[in-house]
Amino acid sequence: MVALAMLGAYYVLRADLKRRGIAADAELFIAIPCLAGIVGAKLYHVLETPSEFFAHPASELFSQFGFAWFGGLLAGFGAFVWMAHREKIPLLTMMDAGSPAAALGYGIGRIGCFLSGDGDYGIPTSLPWGMSFPNGLVPTTERVHPTPIYELIAACVIAWVLWRIGARQIAERQAAARGGATSARPTPSSREMSSAATPPGEVFAAYLVLTGVARFLVEFIRINPRSFFGMTNAQAASALSIVVGVALWLHLRKQHTK
Repeated sequence: MVALAMLGAYYVLRADLKRRGIAADAELFIAIPCLAGIVGAKLYHVLETPSEFFAHPASELFSQFGFAWFGGLLAGFGAFVWMAHREKIPLLTMMDAGSPAAALGYGIGRIGCFLSGDGDYGIPTSLPWGMSFPNGLVPTTERVHPTPIYELIAACVIAWVLWRIGARQIAERQAAARGGATSARPTPSSREMSSAATPPGEVFAAYLVLTGVARFLVEFIRINPRSFFGMTNAQAASALSIVVGVALWLHLRKQHTK
């Protein structure tokens, strides 16, 4: 499922780069950050439970489960930034292009958690779609919330929303460029069009907020232990993602209207 997630993200990123007119190798922009994300997700999980790692280092490092979402996000983000710098592509523009792909890839990857029953499921439920995982990597015979499916649905919705924001961003900038090209001095309407255009980085800011909200909410019915102020580690990371996304959006809007 990780491989299918990479493939799906590749096609979305390639389409986004094409509509933005960015000449970049979508395959490399998916492969390198995804591999870095897998390593980061595993290392973050290991660092979360150092006692278990020192007790069984080999099994912890090479087990089929134990991948932390926030560790994967940090490592994948770092690799993506490095790739953008290497290819001399404006960072915020490249982050915008990669956001729908990242959202969809995450959702597809969660199907792997669902199929393996690796403990990413939720608390017991009497809802008709509750499921048990008696043969999972972390087995349970109770009917529980299939939270990976919830995350898949949320990820697909988020990817669609981000794609639409990107389409509006591109359309507004193309319209502003056409308006500026018709006159040496822009008319008031073209100034208004330019100031109303969605600035670079706004798709990425929306990604941080929406994915953070989705993960924060689903954690209420997950079985992860609580740590920070009654929140799970993933909720704390999600809250940070939301704060950073809102701060970035406000900063972009402030800079764009100057």
